[in-house]
Amino acid sequence: MNDTLHQYSDELERAAELIGSAGALLVCAGAGMGVDSGLPDFRGDDGFWRAYPPYARLGLSFVEVADPMHFAADPELAWGFYGHRLELYRRTTPHPGFDILRRWATGKPGGAHVFTSNVDGQFQRAGFTDVAEVHGSIHHLQCLTGCSAGIWPADDVAVTIDESTMRAAEPLPACPGCGALARPNILMFGDADWLGERSQRQLDALQAWRRNTTGLAVIELGAGLAVPTVRRQAELASAADGRLIRINPREPEVRHGRGVSLPVGALDALTAIDARLNS
Repeated sequence: MNDTLHQYSDELERAAELIGSAGALLVCAGAGMGVDSGLPDFRGDDGFWRAYPPYARLGLSFVEVADPMHFAADPELAWGFYGHRLELYRRTTPHPGFDILRRWATGKPGGAHVFTSNVDGQFQRAGFTDVAEVHGSIHHLQCLTGCSAGIWPADDVAVTIDESTMRAAEPLPACPGCGALARPNILMFGDADWLGERSQRQLDALQAWRRNTTGLAVIELGAGLAVPTVRRQAELASAADGRLIRINPREPEVRHGRGVSLPVGALDALTAIDARLNS
């Protein structure tokens, strides 16, 4: 065990006890879950610019680039960013922590559900089927004009990008219904046109599962305070008995001491807990 993990032996033991005795698992994951898979950390402008240097030269922040207005005003810029991310996520192999979580879930009477703000589809690639993507998915599209086409998979979409400028080349993804420009089915910043029906069905399924689940343990991974959607869900789901395990190297604090706080990365924490469960 490395020195960082050694100093949290008690917390790791407590986390193993909570997971081992649980009847079901709710996994709540933010962007930090993907870091161990090699996905970029957009925390702060510096983190975003390290991942995408062309935007540093343009002086554009993540919030500015991830704005739906660009699909109408500058679609090549918008699809340059989202097309690059789509291909990155397709190429990325989920780290072994996903397999650990799935293995834990198979031994539980109630199995596991996932609640995530991530749009990358990594949980599905790792074999999870019950996933609630609260901010949508980059692997699905919708029409920019809001026609009746609804939401459809992006399986056949390929976007050519000049990585020196991060601009996409024609042809850009189009709506199969009306032929207008398509956009990812992702809830962006200041987004009034996002179609949330697909995500709502997932959330409804999660709530139905929770109503019929007992002995729930909540494992929160890489969910920060900047957009606290995931943390709030984890705290709400664990409010009755405090069976919360918060894994976050930067913001690990658990309010009122209700739960286990582990200030380490997702893969390290999951691997260390798993070792205790198997000892």
